Amino acid sequence: MASSGFRLQLQGYGLTTANILYRLPDYPKIIQSYIWQEYDLHPEFPELRKFLDFWMRSLDGPLHSVTVAHSNLIKPAELKLLDKEFKVH
Repeated sequence: MASSGFRLQLQGYGLTTANILYRLPDYPKIIQSYIWQEYDLHPEFPELRKFLDFWMRSLDGPLHSVTVAHSNLIKPAELKLLDKEFKVH
Protein backbone atom coordinates (compact mmCIF):
# COMPACT_ATOMS: atom_id res chain seq x y z
CA MET A 1 0.00 0.00 0.00
CA ALA A 2 1.18 3.49 -0.82
CA SER A 3 1.34 5.97 2.04
CA SER A 4 -1.16 8.81 2.20
CA GLY A 5 1.67 11.32 1.63
CA PHE A 6 2.71 9.56 -1.58
CA ARG A 7 -0.89 9.51 -2.82
CA LEU A 8 -1.19 13.24 -2.13
CA GLN A 9 2.00 13.89 -4.08
CA LEU A 10 0.56 12.03 -7.07
CA GLN A 11 -2.47 14.34 -6.87
CA GLY A 12 -0.25 17.43 -7.19
CA TYR A 13 0.37 18.22 -3.53
CA GLY A 14 3.84 19.32 -2.49
CA LEU A 15 5.63 19.62 0.81
CA THR A 16 4.90 23.02 2.35
CA THR A 17 6.81 24.46 5.28
CA ALA A 18 5.69 27.64 7.03
CA ASN A 19 7.78 29.56 9.54
CA ILE A 20 5.16 31.33 11.67
CA LEU A 21 6.32 34.20 13.85
CA TYR A 22 3.93 35.29 16.58
CA ARG A 23 3.92 37.50 19.63
CA LEU A 24 3.61 36.04 23.11
CA PRO A 25 0.27 37.11 24.66
CA ASP A 26 1.75 38.14 28.03
CA TYR A 27 4.95 39.65 26.53
CA PRO A 28 4.01 41.28 23.21
CA LYS A 29 7.56 42.54 22.58
CA ILE A 30 8.82 38.93 22.41
CA ILE A 31 8.42 37.07 19.11
CA GLN A 32 8.29 33.27 19.08
CA SER A 33 8.72 30.93 16.10
CA TYR A 34 6.54 27.93 15.15
CA ILE A 35 7.31 25.60 12.22
CA TRP A 36 4.32 24.03 10.41
CA GLN A 37 4.81 21.38 7.72
CA GLU A 38 2.20 19.53 5.67
CA TYR A 39 1.41 18.47 2.10
CA ASP A 40 -0.47 21.31 0.42
CA LEU A 41 -1.44 22.70 -2.97
CA HIS A 42 0.48 25.63 -4.44
CA PRO A 43 -0.47 28.55 -4.81
CA GLU A 44 -3.77 28.49 -2.86
CA PHE A 45 -2.40 26.57 0.18
CA PRO A 46 -5.81 25.44 1.51
CA GLU A 47 -4.32 23.39 4.39
CA LEU A 48 -2.11 26.26 5.57
CA ARG A 49 -5.04 28.69 5.34
CA LYS A 50 -7.19 26.34 7.46
CA PHE A 51 -4.41 26.16 10.06
CA LEU A 52 -3.91 29.93 10.13
CA ASP A 53 -7.68 30.49 10.41
CA PHE A 54 -7.71 28.09 13.38
CA TRP A 55 -4.74 29.94 14.90
CA MET A 56 -6.38 33.37 14.63
CA ARG A 57 -9.72 32.06 15.91
CA SER A 58 -8.49 29.86 18.80
CA LEU A 59 -5.01 30.88 19.98
CA ASP A 60 -3.98 33.96 21.94
CA GLY A 61 -0.61 34.66 20.29
CA PRO A 62 -1.18 37.23 17.51
CA LEU A 63 0.58 36.48 14.24
CA HIS A 64 3.54 38.64 13.27
CA SER A 65 4.50 37.08 9.92
CA VAL A 66 4.40 33.84 7.93
CA THR A 67 7.15 32.72 5.53
CA VAL A 68 6.24 29.83 3.21
CA ALA A 69 8.47 27.39 1.29
CA HIS A 70 6.96 24.83 -1.09
CA SER A 71 8.36 22.02 -3.22
CA ASN A 72 6.73 19.42 -5.44
CA LEU A 73 8.69 16.31 -4.53
CA ILE A 74 7.40 14.19 -7.42
CA LYS A 75 7.28 15.73 -10.85
CA PRO A 76 5.53 14.13 -13.87
CA ALA A 77 8.81 13.47 -15.70
CA GLU A 78 10.16 11.51 -12.73
CA LEU A 79 7.34 8.96 -12.64
CA LYS A 80 7.31 6.05 -15.08
CA LEU A 81 4.85 3.19 -15.21
CA LEU A 82 6.45 -0.23 -15.49
CA ASP A 83 4.88 -3.53 -16.43
CA LYS A 84 7.16 -5.58 -14.19
CA GLU A 85 7.22 -6.33 -10.51
CA PHE A 86 10.37 -7.10 -8.57
CA LYS A 87 10.32 -8.69 -5.14
CA VAL A 88 13.16 -8.17 -2.70
CA HIS A 89 13.58 -10.56 0.20
